[in-house]
Amino acid sequence: MLNLVLFGPPGAGKGTQSQNLIEKYGLIHLSTGDLLRNEISQGTVLGLEAKKLMDQGILVPDAVVIGMISNKLDANKDAKGFIFDGFPRTVAQAEALDELLKTKNSAISVMIALEVNDEELERRLLLRGKDSGRPDDANPEVIRKRIKEYNDKTAPVAGFYKAQNKFKSVSGIGSIGEIFDSISAVISNL
Repeated sequence: MLNLVLFGPPGAGKGTQSQNLIEKYGLIHLSTGDLLRNEISQGTVLGLEAKKLMDQGILVPDAVVIGMISNKLDANKDAKGFIFDGFPRTVAQAEALDELLKTKNSAISVMIALEVNDEELERRLLLRGKDSGRPDDANPEVIRKRIKEYNDKTAPVAGFYKAQNKFKSVSGIGSIGEIFDSISAVISNL
């Protein structure tokens, strides 16, 4: 089973490359945002708990998110693998994910980090903001804050996977095809 964490700051190209990976390797996209929305719309116990917290402006605790991921893994026992998108965002989440996968006789195969400099990220997000209608992609100050938040809080997760020899870095600059070829080369060397 191929379980990969696609990692990188906002605007690095994770969404685009996730779609390519799903098509080539038959993986299931596991986005925590999608999971939350799905559990809430289905009215599950975890979904109701998450909605109550979100309505109060409180972040959904890691245990609830891990529970949702567990449900998704159980519902797709015959999957060829999963792409983890937007999770883990902290070392504590990475540790919890490892523990969960261990209980299912699985593990993260690799973390692939798309490396893009801050100036290029800002340029891409501003460009995306013209089409997406997302206000967080249209404001340079907000973009810089999101990139700083990633660098301060999320980037340390890379160290967790480096310690396990599961971290691979790929340049996120170039054509979509070139970047995908680089990602595919990492996967074929696993």
